[in-house]
Amino acid sequence: MEILAERLRLLRKERKLTQEEFARFMGLSTGCYQRYELNEREPSASQIVDFSKYFDVSADFLLGLSDQR
Repeated sequence: MEILAERLRLLRKERKLTQEEFARFMGLSTGCYQRYELNEREPSASQIVDFSKYFDVSADFLLGLSDQR
């Protein structure tokens, strides 16, 4: 899902985090997280929930179903 990859990258950069820092915080390998941002792999539903909680946005925003955070 390209929109998910774009929004993850946007939100991470807004927090001034590297991919490595964010991956470590979320308990992921850097390579795994990089594939999410490159749209080569999709996170599980539970990971999407964790991402939305961390960034304080809705899962709908991450998935591109809404433009409201």
